[in-house]
Amino acid sequence: MTQYAFVFPGQGAQVVGMGRDMADRHPEAAAIFQRADEALGFKLSEIIWEGPEDKLRVTYYTQPAILTASIALHEVFVKETGIRPVCTAGHSLGEYSALVAAGALSFEDAVRLVHARGTYMDEAVPAGRGAMSAIMNLDRETTAAICQAVSGEVGPVELANINSPGQIVISGQAEAVAVAGERIAEQRGKVKPLVVSGPFHSSLMQPAADRLADMLQTIEVRDADVPVIANVTAQPVRLAAEIRDALVRQVASSVLWEDSVLTMVQALGVTQFVEIGPGKVLAGLIKRIDKSCPTLNVSGEETFVAALAALKGE
Repeated sequence: MTQYAFVFPGQGAQVVGMGRDMADRHPEAAAIFQRADEALGFKLSEIIWEGPEDKLRVTYYTQPAILTASIALHEVFVKETGIRPVCTAGHSLGEYSALVAAGALSFEDAVRLVHARGTYMDEAVPAGRGAMSAIMNLDRETTAAICQAVSGEVGPVELANINSPGQIVISGQAEAVAVAGERIAEQRGKVKPLVVSGPFHSSLMQPAADRLADMLQTIEVRDADVPVIANVTAQPVRLAAEIRDALVRQVASSVLWEDSVLTMVQALGVTQFVEIGPGKVLAGLIKRIDKSCPTLNVSGEETFVAALAALKGE
């Protein structure tokens, strides 16, 4: 029997127009975009569908936009297939989509939370003070050791995302990230500076985590219907108190995506991933982590139809 996991993308997956084809054809998708506009008190749907792209890229718009598009797709997929996953997970921001899908957060609370989260993250570090770089072809242990050494000499730089074998993202003080990048290159690692508005998932984000903790006290968090794999531990959480704690810690901690996928396959018996949301980044990462586990992608009407056909064996 197929054991499904629903996984949801994070920041960087956004594209102007995402979800519009689904909203045009499926009333339940259209309703999600309308609910987002009402919950936030401004026309998020207009920013999502019409842009401009540089506005959609602003963190406090990007985060609720991706969540909204992902949940709109999720609503249609679940209605059409009736599939109940054995667990859910999301990459960074995607963890909020995973929590909505698992019944732990209402959609309205989640969209308000991530709008605030984006604002807090944007304001935590002055522009230009932080940086992030993607690291390819160097193992986790060596990368971590270099970051630790540079942190002691220059300033904080840490592992932000452990995405898959051979793909890690580092984050921290701009100068420290640059020095760590030079040393990683000396070890034959490939370094690609990322265009980001802040040093996400580093200790420099602690002020944002503290502000999010205060806001979370005002939000109803319920026990999840199915386990959600927390980014910060790569372990399943279900209890409301565990979920709150994981969300606060996540802001200034590493995203353990590679470990999360392995937990889903090895501990929870997942045999089929369904990536729900814009883009197909997670499908690519999952292939690199475990080639044996198939992934369906639901990022719009075309991929949704293809996923339905695949599930029916057509």
